[in-house]
Amino acid sequence: MKQFSKACERNEEPIAEVLQELLADIERPLVLEVGSGTGQHGAAFARRFPHLMWQPTNPPGQLDSVRAWRREAGLDNLLEPLEFDLFDEAPPVERADMVVAVNVIHIAPFEAAEQLFAHGARILDEGALIFLYGPYRYEGRELEPSNERFDQFLRARDPRSGIRLFEEVDAIAQSHGFDHVETRRLPANNDAHWWARRKEK
Repeated sequence: MKQFSKACERNEEPIAEVLQELLADIERPLVLEVGSGTGQHGAAFARRFPHLMWQPTNPPGQLDSVRAWRREAGLDNLLEPLEFDLFDEAPPVERADMVVAVNVIHIAPFEAAEQLFAHGARILDEGALIFLYGPYRYEGRELEPSNERFDQFLRARDPRSGIRLFEEVDAIAQSHGFDHVETRRLPANNDAHWWARRKEK
């Protein structure tokens, strides 16, 4: 059954504009999407970027909507979704050119962020990117009122979730061999961050 998210519809264009910059120099990239949700983004980005292969994933039992969006899109570069939980022992693919996770790490337990970068280190070559989008806290900066309310909602629903402190996420990334490249402030108090896998000396 195909599901629809207004939030996905709203943030599709700002995220796509950033991805267009990051994917421009990769000839035939395989993008691994961790936590595809409804499947809307996969369909939209595969259509927008016909030169890439988009690999959606979701936890077990959450693939029906992703498959429905894929069937409707009818795109050769939108791959059959794979079952994948960040706490799985092995990543869902042997290699990728980029990992994308939209609105994932504040929904999942905090340990999921470490798992994401650990999996990324297994499948990404030197210089390849992990791209995260969502709301963040920052040291020395007050959380926006809308994000404060959202954080309270998340923690009331599941105490293991909540808006993450960027500096903590970055420390995890660094520990797995990823260097922060850039932050892009996007609408509705959300940010895009991306990290590149460090070149070994």
